[in-house]
Amino acid sequence: MRVTLERAALLKSLGHVHRVVERRNTIPILSNVLIRGDGSALQLKATDLDIEVVEAVPADVAQDGATTVPAHVIYDIVRKLPDGAQVQLESGPDASTIVLTAGRARFSLQTLPESDFPDITAGEFTHRFVLPAEDLKRLIDKTQFAISQEETRYYLNGIYIHTVDDADPPVLRAVATDGHRLARVEIEAPDGSLGMPGVIVPRKAVQELQRLLEDPEESVGIELSTNKIRFTIGQVVLTSKLIDGTFPDYGRVIPTGNDKVMTVDRESFRRSVDLVSTVSSERGRAVKLAMDDDKLVLTVNNPDSGSATEEIAVGYGADALEIGFNARYLLDIVDQLQTGEARFELADPGSPTLICDEGERASLYVLMPMRV
Repeated sequence: MRVTLERAALLKSLGHVHRVVERRNTIPILSNVLIRGDGSALQLKATDLDIEVVEAVPADVAQDGATTVPAHVIYDIVRKLPDGAQVQLESGPDASTIVLTAGRARFSLQTLPESDFPDITAGEFTHRFVLPAEDLKRLIDKTQFAISQEETRYYLNGIYIHTVDDADPPVLRAVATDGHRLARVEIEAPDGSLGMPGVIVPRKAVQELQRLLEDPEESVGIELSTNKIRFTIGQVVLTSKLIDGTFPDYGRVIPTGNDKVMTVDRESFRRSVDLVSTVSSERGRAVKLAMDDDKLVLTVNNPDSGSATEEIAVGYGADALEIGFNARYLLDIVDQLQTGEARFELADPGSPTLICDEGERASLYVLMPMRV
């Protein structure tokens, strides 16, 4: 194999694929990236057996061929090369090395054979549709914070994506929950998505996808099978196994009868929660909200460092109510809201609260209270 290409193009592509590779691997081949010179492109592929990322980058291919090289080593080398450098990759004198040359710098890297590299992409994809990158990014960005970190509840370790065919119009919905808070975001269902199976996209795939959605103007091709999902973004193809589990019936925890409504300027509320929670402890980040007669008093008490209160004006005409929330969770949700005014629908101090933008329900959030 002998391939020459721009350092910037190679670095960008390696940046996309090398992140999938774990730094510590018991299987040596999984530490490597597969590089293949073919025609007028260099193809790079990396996998951890759950996720696979493939990208083709334009290159001058003088001699076809393929091998695998240590992913993080080649990424660090190319990252440290000067801007504008031309990088040449050429098979070494024996089959176990590849020589990387850029200017007067020369590296001889150990390789493993292409035949050892695993392929996870086999299988039939039964559903295909296309989404604007902007829409997919919105679904992910507004729900991923609520993904559970508890490995024992593995079926909550991702975002549940499914269509609601009986809505008018039908919608594509993303949901994530960790048992303390729930995020639900929906967009109009794209052509081809109706009837798709509900799938749970794992956390790591979600994180990689977020990084790949760099251009909001791009379109993303999405393909589904019973156990895999594939995203095609320009020249990058990300394939991931799905979480094999049943996502809970989240509709049961979204309150519908909460009759106490508070509306508040989102930025004022965010600033106040952030301010008073400064004295809270890491372990118990509880903030108490006391609502009565168009005013809200936020209070934090920490026996170790002191207490804090602040009062802000709100829209609230129901009976007086005191309720506690985890301040970090509250801020996470408020950060997802987009309009100037937030709407809180409450019932009592022990029941979940529904939070959304005033006048807009395409995104809604549910937060469980804390005892304060």
